[in-house]
Amino acid sequence: MNKGIGSYPRVRVRDDGGGVISQAGGVLLVETVRKAGLDKAMSAALTPWRKPRAVHDPGKVLLDLALAVALGGDCLSDVAMLRAEPAMFGLVASDPTVSRLVDTLATAGPRALAAVRRARSEVRERVWKLAGKDAPDAGGQVIVDIDGVLVLAHSEKQDAAATWKKTFGHHPLFAFVDHGPDGSGEPAAGLLRPGNAGSNTAVDHIEATRLALAQLPKKRRRGRRTLVRTDSGGGTHDFLDWLAARGRRLSYSVGMTITDAVHQAVLRVPVSAWTPAVEPDGQVRDGAWVAELAGDVLKGWPSGMRLIVRKERPHPGAQLRFTDADGMRLTCFATNTKQTPIARLELRHRQRARAEDRIRAARDTGLRNLPLHDTAQNRIWLEIVQLALDLLAWMPMLALTGPARRWEPKRLRLRLFSAAARLVTTGRRRYLRLARHWPWTDVITSAFSRLQALPNPG
Repeated sequence: MNKGIGSYPRVRVRDDGGGVISQAGGVLLVETVRKAGLDKAMSAALTPWRKPRAVHDPGKVLLDLALAVALGGDCLSDVAMLRAEPAMFGLVASDPTVSRLVDTLATAGPRALAAVRRARSEVRERVWKLAGKDAPDAGGQVIVDIDGVLVLAHSEKQDAAATWKKTFGHHPLFAFVDHGPDGSGEPAAGLLRPGNAGSNTAVDHIEATRLALAQLPKKRRRGRRTLVRTDSGGGTHDFLDWLAARGRRLSYSVGMTITDAVHQAVLRVPVSAWTPAVEPDGQVRDGAWVAELAGDVLKGWPSGMRLIVRKERPHPGAQLRFTDADGMRLTCFATNTKQTPIARLELRHRQRARAEDRIRAARDTGLRNLPLHDTAQNRIWLEIVQLALDLLAWMPMLALTGPARRWEPKRLRLRLFSAAARLVTTGRRRYLRLARHWPWTDVITSAFSRLQALPNPG
């Protein structure tokens, strides 16, 4: 007679444990805050909203919310996970205090948003200096990707409306600084918009770019060493004119709609003018070619604008559009970059798809839904989400190496932040003792050592 053998060992559960820290890997985010000087910058920025004799510093309260979101929270009350671990996160405000601060900042509106954004910009410049060769601008150029995000609403929230995808919610416009193939990316702007906001509204693209540029170090806010990339939603006359204006003269790589004029110009391109598309490793892309359209195809657009078109064999089962030609799928983009092979320019434009990875990470970090009712409150929430994403980008940039630098928030939480530890006090010093058997303990300890080796903010 066979006896049933359980698949898992049986354990008993009790509630009398002590000296144990949950989310112990979150110490990496806390140390990033400290070394970046984000705690001091946020405290100074929100001083106008600190009441006399207040126990909790508004900057610390907002940072606690950002840490909770970075660890996986998606509403204000999730700050309770930090409140439960005062040995690591310090004194954390109560839920009513947190809610009151968000309401206060929402009432202050643009003043509060500007204060938070100035603090983030100031700290971002310091982080990039600390990162050195791993900073986003170390290669000589900063790339800013702009893309829209649909955030669904399941209740009647202010400014929620029907979206172009027949859903209901909001349509924020985000800008991300690309860290390239060896890293992730960090948010530079988040513009909250109603659900029915257009995908190609030039004034919104201009405002998102303006906010993003203000987040960059001053020397990167104008000039050709800063590249702005968008899909065809940014391919408007007003937006390109703004990017190319004399005072800015930014580089751009912007998707363009295949108009009838562009379509006719493509049909006139001789076979000899088509160049095989390339992959990041330099290998030729089979079944795809690129060419530059000669002449002033789109009259009246910024001088120096180049139109580059790509044609490729469609995937099996894919339907062609009326703008395609000769059985080939056509796409087009505009750029003002010169003296670079068009195949490399087309590859660079295609790599803006990394913005989709940043959007996925944002959805996993507080942007699955907007938890508050009023638009002003949700604008504050959007800043909290961006603070959380900043920390999730800065920590790997400063402390992780190899493949771990590309880990997205879900993986960081599963492997690093969720690690448990014992809190031990020896000689008036507190130590987190991580489990020796946890597969990523060495990643956590090595990352913490790198963070500790960084200079403290002045």
